Amino acid sequence: MELIVPITHILAVLVLLLIVLRISDAFTILVWQPLILTRRFKKQGISGPRYRILYGNIDEIKKMKRESQLSILDPSSNDVFPRIFPHYQQWMSIYGETFLYWNGTEPRICISDPELAKQVLSSKLDFFVKSKIRPEFLHLVGMKGLIFVEGVDWVRHRRILNPALSIDRIKVMTKVMVDCTLRMLDEWRNQRSDDKTEQLVLKKEMNREFSRLTADIIATAAFGSSYAEGIHVFRTQEELKQCCAISLTNIFIPGTQYLPTPLNFRIWMLDRKLKNSVKKIVVSRLQSESDYEDDLLGIMLKSCKSEENERKLDIEEIIDECRTFFLGGNDSVTNLLTWSTMLLSLHQDWQEKLREEIFKECGKEKTPDSDTFSKLKLMNMVFMESLRLYGPPFLSREASKDLKLGNLEIPKGTTIIFPLLKMHSDKAIWGEDADKFNPMRFKNGVSRAAKHPNALLAFSTGPRACIGQNFAMIEAKTVLTMILQRFRLSLSAKYKHAPVDHLTVQPQYGLPVMLHPLGEFK
Repeated sequence: MELIVPITHILAVLVLLLIVLRISDAFTILVWQPLILTRRFKKQGISGPRYRILYGNIDEIKKMKRESQLSILDPSSNDVFPRIFPHYQQWMSIYGETFLYWNGTEPRICISDPELAKQVLSSKLDFFVKSKIRPEFLHLVGMKGLIFVEGVDWVRHRRILNPALSIDRIKVMTKVMVDCTLRMLDEWRNQRSDDKTEQLVLKKEMNREFSRLTADIIATAAFGSSYAEGIHVFRTQEELKQCCAISLTNIFIPGTQYLPTPLNFRIWMLDRKLKNSVKKIVVSRLQSESDYEDDLLGIMLKSCKSEENERKLDIEEIIDECRTFFLGGNDSVTNLLTWSTMLLSLHQDWQEKLREEIFKECGKEKTPDSDTFSKLKLMNMVFMESLRLYGPPFLSREASKDLKLGNLEIPKGTTIIFPLLKMHSDKAIWGEDADKFNPMRFKNGVSRAAKHPNALLAFSTGPRACIGQNFAMIEAKTVLTMILQRFRLSLSAKYKHAPVDHLTVQPQYGLPVMLHPLGEFK
């Protein structure tokens, strides 16, 4: 006798099995894995805030950040870590400087030890990779740029890009930096009031001015574009960055990035606009009859003709590299100039020291050149101190396998967070004046400024250290030199000291500054 099972029953059983499997997977991700990982870390003496199903600690973080951003600090205070990361500050006071918390279902271990940071960032093996990023953020720089590629692809990209950002090539770009800065100064001159009583002082929101200027410089020096063309890229990226920052504080459920929500629609539209703007710059250069030139874009385009795959980038990779450098070249230097200006406006003695150094090495009216900058020792010290106090807020890496870090056993998939703002102001490493502005701590170099040679990690360290570090420093020196030749800086009474984390540390209410001309501003 044959056993006949209706097809509908078979389908019903298959659907039921699929549902059971999905429920089992969800249970594993939402409940079982967090429970097991919490216990594994607890056995090692590592604890943290309680995990909440699906949300982890996201709601707590959002609440504490909202409350913190209502406060205004004393302008003379550089103790900004509690305002920017109030959740870290609270959890460190309860659980110690190494603790576990949850970004949704993603485990994160916060470590403030510079020696462990050095081990992770200096590793040439693939044990520590770039931590997972929300899909929305990939729209900012794409998936194929230097910042996210790994392994042999990263080696290929770095080999191609290194010559474009060598110190000799950057020195050639100095003239472009000077010309762009002169254009900004000319605009300031043309905007002055006809009222003679108002000509004595210029009032500028310097964070905005520096953002416009660095946009001009990165577009012109690295891509041969003008600000008129590059402005579309920067405006779109800035708006897209704000959308991504909004999504960052929300719980991420895989697949939701494809839902037609208003925020997703906005992100998709801005992504298309950004790609088209960058592609227009790339295609325009490709179609030009002249040589590709030796700027960053030209060197990438030349690689397209290479016969060797290991020295070649395709068009999609070039577009994503352009997006990466548009974003990084604008944000990093804008922040460095903004916070250095704020600190020098507060510390007039150091402003005068820098001006004396500039007049000695460059003169009062001479345009700075590449040979000048190596002589500006005090300015370099001020920039290092500014990066220490107001530099990148954190670095992160993900464990690609189960591994041991110091005395800690780190499970695969765990994100390691290094809170740089905390590490850069740690009195045990930097001394009792760690929260004070003291550029003299760098008089013997970065490696001897603190009790640990790798205590300053503003540009990271190891093989993935910032490739644009030299470009950023020479650009910042160019701009600040030319401003200090012409103006004495002081903070406006309207300035509110409120550093905030918007992917980078930025002034929540801008940086209004009074610029007092030195002699006749011509």
